[in-house]
Amino acid sequence: MDSGRLIKNLLREDVEDASKLLGLAINKTQEQIFSDLDYELNSSEFKKFFSLVDQRKNGKPFAYIKGSKGFYEHEFIVSPSTLIPRPETELLIDVALDRLDSDKKIKVLDLGTGSGIIAITLSKKCPKWEISATDRSSEALNIAKLNANKHIDFYFGNWFEPLPHIKFDLIVSNPPYINKQDPHLEDLKFEPIEALVSGNNGLKDIKYIISKSPQFLNKGGLLLLEHGYDQKKKIVKLLEDSFTNIKTFKDLNKVDRAILAELR
Repeated sequence: MDSGRLIKNLLREDVEDASKLLGLAINKTQEQIFSDLDYELNSSEFKKFFSLVDQRKNGKPFAYIKGSKGFYEHEFIVSPSTLIPRPETELLIDVALDRLDSDKKIKVLDLGTGSGIIAITLSKKCPKWEISATDRSSEALNIAKLNANKHIDFYFGNWFEPLPHIKFDLIVSNPPYINKQDPHLEDLKFEPIEALVSGNNGLKDIKYIISKSPQFLNKGGLLLLEHGYDQKKKIVKLLEDSFTNIKTFKDLNKVDRAILAELR
């Protein structure tokens, strides 16, 4: 096979994201690629393209190959130590921005921040908010710090454990909530299992967060959680002892995805 091949021939490769992989290999945008289909790759570009193709064919997500993923109008660094940001999680941002005043000094805690997408997006949208974030993965926390271009207080440790005695107006989290028996986990095998799976049919971490949040919320403070498609009723039940004004939200696919509650 020739060391150089035209873009229009390489795009016939039977692989998902072929044009995006080609863009990474030759450092061109999608617009540049399709405006110059007769561009001929040199030997180095050709080898890099097929190296990327092999990774994708083996199931590695494109976001991990690229090293970043878009979320709420911004690009975030990701690695196999962090979950890949998903559109469903943008719902948490929408709810927080709708319910809280962006011009006030509000204290926010992001539990299990991962790559930092929630904490950082809120800090960009609401510069006056004072935001803290925790994660039990030092690797994930390092990625979050790389993504942050504004001051956020990052804490290394499990959920609330590393926090000083602070109270917040909003606690937000996209915690692990998938049942370890869920067959869809096979499709997520490249992502960190500890950020996906929780015991007690996926509710162990959510139950813990709900039980501890009252100690870290100001009176009338809000708890905002992402959850699984079939968990809404059980989570509402868990919230009822300490919280009021419980509201649920559906994602763009009309699936139950988030819940907001106010501390009594």
